[in-house]
Amino acid sequence: MTDTAAPDMIARRQTPERLRWLPASIDRRVRVFAWLSFIFEVVIIGTGGAVRLTGSGLGCSEWPLCTPESLVPTPEQGLHGVIEFGNRTITGIVGLLAIVVLLSTLHAVGGRRPFTTALKFALAGLGAGAVAYAVAAVSGLPGFPFFSAALLAVVIVAAVQSARTIPTRRDLVVLAWIVLIGVIAQAFVGGITVLTGLNPFIVGFHYVASLTLVCVTAAYLVRSREPAGARERVAPRWFTVLAHVSGLAVAVTILFGVLTTASGPHSGDADVVRNGFDATVLAHVHSWPGYTLTALVIALTIGAVILRLPIRGWLFALIAVIGVQVVIGVWQAREGLPPVLVGAHMVIAALAGATYTVIVLKLRRPIPARAD
Repeated sequence: MTDTAAPDMIARRQTPERLRWLPASIDRRVRVFAWLSFIFEVVIIGTGGAVRLTGSGLGCSEWPLCTPESLVPTPEQGLHGVIEFGNRTITGIVGLLAIVVLLSTLHAVGGRRPFTTALKFALAGLGAGAVAYAVAAVSGLPGFPFFSAALLAVVIVAAVQSARTIPTRRDLVVLAWIVLIGVIAQAFVGGITVLTGLNPFIVGFHYVASLTLVCVTAAYLVRSREPAGARERVAPRWFTVLAHVSGLAVAVTILFGVLTTASGPHSGDADVVRNGFDATVLAHVHSWPGYTLTALVIALTIGAVILRLPIRGWLFALIAVIGVQVVIGVWQAREGLPPVLVGAHMVIAALAGATYTVIVLKLRRPIPARAD
C-alpha cells in the first residue's frame, strides 16, 4: 500500500524516538526576532557611520561610561555625545536580540536542557567578568576590556559545548552563537577603539566585523526556513565556482573600500591621525575589484537565466545593489565625499554582502524526503 502521509510525518517515523519532537524548521516567532536582529545589525552600521561622519567618535570620552562620572552624555558634550551614546544604545539592543534568538533557537531545537545550560554559562560568564573587572580595577587598569574579554572567553566555551551536544539543527545553533560572540567581541573592540583614540585600522576592523554579522544574521534567516538534512547542488559546478570567485571579489572590494575610507577625511574626530595612504590612489584601486565584481555578477545572472536557476531573482537583486553602489561611489568621489553619501555607501555595502550570502546558501537545496 502506498504511504500518502505528509513528508514531515514520514520523516518522523524514520527518526529515533528521542528526536521525533524536534522541528524541521524554526518557528515563525523565532524568525521574527531573527529578522529584528538582522535589521538592527544593519542599523548599527548606519549609526556607527553617523558617529564617524559627524566627528562624534570621541563624543563619549570613556567606555562603557560616557564620561568618568556619567553613563549618559552631559550637556557639555553636545550633539556629539548624543550621537555616540545613541550608537552605544543600539549596541545594547543588538545584544539583547542576539540573546533572544540564541535562547529561542536552543529551546526550539533542543528543549529545556540546552536552554538552561546556556543560562548557567551566562551566569558563569558574568561572574568571571566581574572578577576580571575587580582585578583590573585594583591594578589600576581599565576594567571593562577585561570584563568583556572574560565574558567572551566563557561564551566561546559555551558555544563549543552547545554545538557538540545539540541533537539537531547544529547549523542554526552555530549561527546564533556566532552572532552573540560577535556582538560581545564588537563591544570589546568598541572600547579599544575609544581607548586608542579612534585608530583607523581598529575602526576599519570594527566595520568589517559589523558587516560580517549582517551576513551571518542573513544566513540564519535563510537556513531557518529550510528543513534539516542533506543538501544537493542546484547549479553546475562551473557556476558554483564562479559564484565563489565572485565572493572573493566582494571581500577584496570591501577591504579596499575600508582602507580608502580610513585614509579619507572622515576620521570620527578632528584630531585623529589617518592611516597615511593616499586616498585618491586607493579610491581608484577600490574601483577595480568593484568593476570586476559587477562583471562577474552579470555573468552569473546571464547563466542563471539560461539555466533557469531559482536564484536568478537574488542575482538580479545583487546587480541592483551593486549598481547603486557604483553610482554612489562615483558620485561621492566627484562631490568630495559628502558624509551622507559615504554613510549610504557603508550601509549598502552591508546589504550587498547579505544578498551575496543568500545567493551562496541557495546554491544548495534540501533533498526532498522520499515517500517509500
